[in-house]
Amino acid sequence: MDITLKQLRAFVTVANLGQFTLAADKLGSSQSAVSTLVRQLEQNLNLRLFDRHTRLLRLTQAGMDILPIAARTVADIEGMVESSRELNALRRGKVTMAAGTVQAALLLPPLVHGFTRLYPEITVELHDVAEKSVLEQVLNGSVDLGLGTVPEDDAELIGTRLITDEFLVVLHGDDPLVKRPELRWTDLVDCKLIGPQRGNPIRDRLENELVRNGIDLPLDKAMQEVALPLTILGMVEGGLGVAIMTSAVTRLATLMGLVVRTPKEPHITREVSLIQKRARSLSPAARRFRDFLLKSVH
Repeated sequence: MDITLKQLRAFVTVANLGQFTLAADKLGSSQSAVSTLVRQLEQNLNLRLFDRHTRLLRLTQAGMDILPIAARTVADIEGMVESSRELNALRRGKVTMAAGTVQAALLLPPLVHGFTRLYPEITVELHDVAEKSVLEQVLNGSVDLGLGTVPEDDAELIGTRLITDEFLVVLHGDDPLVKRPELRWTDLVDCKLIGPQRGNPIRDRLENELVRNGIDLPLDKAMQEVALPLTILGMVEGGLGVAIMTSAVTRLATLMGLVVRTPKEPHITREVSLIQKRARSLSPAARRFRDFLLKSVH
């Protein structure tokens, strides 16, 4: 007995449509070819599946008994084939991701390492860029995914929260503020501040939250703007001021011998999200990487 998927598919399609002509059109074949496949199936089963002696094509009792089994078999095989295609696509490919320099250096490498151990044929390419460039690269299609903060009014991007990043102050060990039992944002009014540039999503979030909480911290006048987080930390280490950053730099700041403090009243945070373009479908490899990151961090 040599039953094939083509025979089963032809039988199920003819049974559902009631005509060889309609079945042939749906299958993209000729009527004679479909009829031949059905006859081959009948010979293999040693059963007559259709009553062809009337003008209307009718299933025999044997045909009615076999139809649900055949339909389920076709669905199972087609599902298996589709799953194998998806699995093969998932196991190979390339994923590109943009992230700020700190996340690209400290957060993502161990996660990428874990992912590539599971999927060695998928290449993950990280673009370490300024925070504000993450959104630009996702929007212009340069990368599949980004890691950063999506503006609340942005209709072109989708953000799925990965981690919560809190705002903090980085101090030189000799700074008098280190000795204070509690640190408030208002304690920074007279300090030489160092922080991210205007247009950086971190800076925008900080300014909005300070204004929303009625805290008058003159960042535009008092803050020296710097592009790279490592440069900011180096300036604090050199005694050039006090930095306002996020908890992403905690490990690096501590290794440099700097003091990290979290100001109270209010406790300011931001959501760091996996970002993708709303109008762009992710490849199977990119979807798998996105899902891996969300599962690993959460």
